[in-house]
Amino acid sequence: MMFSRSCADLLNLVSGEDFPSIGRTINRLPRVMTVSGIISDFDDDDAQSDCGVSEVVSSVAQERRIIVANQLPLRAQRDSEGKKWCFEWDKDALVLQLKDGFSEDVEVVYVGCLKAEIDPSEQDDVAHFLLEKFRCVPTFLPVEIQNMFYHGFCKHYLWPLFHYMLPISPNHGARFDQALWQAYLKANKIFADKIMEVINPDEDYVWVHDYHLMLLPTFLRKRFHRVKLGFFLHSPFPSSEIYRTLPVREEILRSLLNSDLIGFHTFDYARHFLSCCSRMLGLGYKSKWGYIGLEYYGRTVSIKILPVGIHMGQLESVLSLPTTAEKVQDLKKRFEGKIVMLGVDDMDMFKGISLKFLALGQLLEQHPELKGRVVLVQIANPARSRGRDVQEVQNETHLFAKEINQKYGKPGYDPIIFITRPVSTQEKAAFYAISECVVVNAVRDGMNLVPYEYTICRQGSPVLDKALGIDGSNTPRKSMIIASEFIGCSPSLSGAIRVNPWNIDAVLDAMNLAITMPEVEKQMRHEKHYKYVSSHDVSYWARSFDQDLERACREHFSRRCWGIGFGLSFRVVALGPNFRKLSVEHIASAYKKTNSRLILLDYDGTMMPQASVDKTPSNEVISVLNCLCSDPKNIVFIVSGRGKESLGKWFSPCEKLGISAEHGYFTRWNRESPWESYMLVTDFDWKKIAEPVMEHYTEATDGSSIEQKESALVWHHQEADPDFGSWQAKELLDHLENVLANEPVVVKRGQYIVEVKPQGISKGKVVENLISTILSLGKPPDFVLCIGDDRSDEDMFDSIARSVSDPSLPAIAEVFACTVGQKPSMAKYYLDDTVEVVKLLQGLATATVRPPKSTNPRGLFEGSL
Repeated sequence: MMFSRSCADLLNLVSGEDFPSIGRTINRLPRVMTVSGIISDFDDDDAQSDCGVSEVVSSVAQERRIIVANQLPLRAQRDSEGKKWCFEWDKDALVLQLKDGFSEDVEVVYVGCLKAEIDPSEQDDVAHFLLEKFRCVPTFLPVEIQNMFYHGFCKHYLWPLFHYMLPISPNHGARFDQALWQAYLKANKIFADKIMEVINPDEDYVWVHDYHLMLLPTFLRKRFHRVKLGFFLHSPFPSSEIYRTLPVREEILRSLLNSDLIGFHTFDYARHFLSCCSRMLGLGYKSKWGYIGLEYYGRTVSIKILPVGIHMGQLESVLSLPTTAEKVQDLKKRFEGKIVMLGVDDMDMFKGISLKFLALGQLLEQHPELKGRVVLVQIANPARSRGRDVQEVQNETHLFAKEINQKYGKPGYDPIIFITRPVSTQEKAAFYAISECVVVNAVRDGMNLVPYEYTICRQGSPVLDKALGIDGSNTPRKSMIIASEFIGCSPSLSGAIRVNPWNIDAVLDAMNLAITMPEVEKQMRHEKHYKYVSSHDVSYWARSFDQDLERACREHFSRRCWGIGFGLSFRVVALGPNFRKLSVEHIASAYKKTNSRLILLDYDGTMMPQASVDKTPSNEVISVLNCLCSDPKNIVFIVSGRGKESLGKWFSPCEKLGISAEHGYFTRWNRESPWESYMLVTDFDWKKIAEPVMEHYTEATDGSSIEQKESALVWHHQEADPDFGSWQAKELLDHLENVLANEPVVVKRGQYIVEVKPQGISKGKVVENLISTILSLGKPPDFVLCIGDDRSDEDMFDSIARSVSDPSLPAIAEVFACTVGQKPSMAKYYLDDTVEVVKLLQGLATATVRPPKSTNPRGLFEGSL
């Protein structure tokens, strides 16, 4: 295996900078044997003249970013003799350009595939060479997997779906194929294995790019629970109505949620992702201090919204090249007297090239005075995939261009100049510079940087100004952008003429407006765009993402983490250092050695699953409650927001069970004692105000309902559409707070509910009253167990914490506040679900031998609240 030494040089960017500085060596990535006879041209101080072994190792550990993308930012080719591999940096690759956003002391390692097929016998040598000289780790996918992974699942299934194209019929896109999905899974696994070879999980940050690698976060999180992991999606994320058609929708969603930070170009894409998480996984999100976060098993997954930018230095350097100026002069002569509109698009079905051509034809039809004056130059970049759909697009666009040129052209004039050959960066810049308007007419595109590049090229440079024959210091710059509403860059271009690409008339009107708009208006729009594009370049984007990734990972090592789930359902549970699972073994010893126990249990979501339609307690629940109540050392209470009639009926088999209904408004100490009201006299006239408002929202929200309680009114929306129900609940909350501002009530929002109840009523008050009553009878509790699952139960946990810390009260020896589900809580313990709650209670019930039957001392408490 041989390499050409000349081809090992870094491709210097046209700015003249050595970009990037890859030759640094750190001790975490060990030096490897280089290919015999090769001396690095950009690592001279490490090079050995007689052998390829480097003995120099950095004494200082650097920060490091591992950038993972489907393709490495390298160009690979054989030399003229076909014997030696030549490698050089691909200066146009985004993952190479983003390095400018990192500080100079940060090392960047790249992981990805090469754009060339390397024979298996050469792969080890190539891998060693690329790691040593370029800090690149190639992933060599078997040819069959590569084709099924990239050209199959990614380009022919995922990519169309994420661009809103459903495979309605076999002739209209590729349908889901299990074999292609397995290839996608295997490819992601190979990428994960390669990362494992170089990562230091305690220090390195990993940044994964785009939809090709959406399963990678799960593979990495499974290996290293605290891996610092960011993911950026460069394509659109479709609405939930489209995304939910994906047979593996949950697997991909859960994998993305194994990231610490997920980035999107626009709010729409992020909103669609959050909606999918809500509808399919039941996850809500919160915005705090300007950051959006999803709570996922104790981890906060941050959401980043920021469109990528262009590499300013690289493009400005291109504009300063003499060869660019020469091309500008040639194009200026060629199109002298013409109004040039420009399109630069990949050749694929979503770029709307044919729609653009139709709009130009209609423009010339409706404005014949423009014939011979207006030219649309369309540069078509090579297609990134292959297949029938690409061929159909090529055939259609060529046909439309030919028909329009035949109909509206004349000798020496073609309205459409369709360029399908490779076009250099310098030539594209020259076309940008001489074009009055750029038209980006894609029907769907993740970002599209063409308008940004056009804006910078229209700003010009001294070299271009001279070529164009203008006075750079005194000539105002101008540009016009026609941008589709469905591309990611559109929201950031406030001065662009936004169009619906499907509306041909709207596009031709936009073309005419771009031509006829006053010069001053064109200048103002250009100035606005240039200010944004120049300040939000690729380095700004990368730096901002990197800073947010560091923030998102800040608490990694202050939490206890462990993995649960199998396969792609794997996720990490992250809990605070003082927040742990409550086990029977842990609580049983305290239970056995105490003599005055208070056990407080919520019902819905704690003893009874929220999803259950029939809320009647099971025989198992009744049995364990009776067993606990039979111990004379125990006082057991159900503390619920439900009405006293329902609770009294359901728990009628439990003779000695205490019940606090409607958040403590009604309480009884056992089945035979009467219900007592916490507040003896209450004015309920406020119901006459609140109920009509709730009825209005119930009529407007399918699946919602009103629950009538003696002391409260509750609006339920669990059966409504998740998003609409949540929106309506927020509106109802605001509405009720306004109309009830002068009433002695509080309006609270809970889990799928909005509740109005009298002031001073809460589960926290229940705890205070129960402990106070027990103390007044000379039996201070030395054991308190409190279990609940929602916001109202946090009041109980808070009240218990205050009672424990109150020096005026007797000390409670053992306190166990426990929430159901891993989530932020004032409780110090948690259980996963209602099944675990019942098992814990069963464990306590059998922890002590039941004493002989004796007089029930709890009769002391009858009627004493």
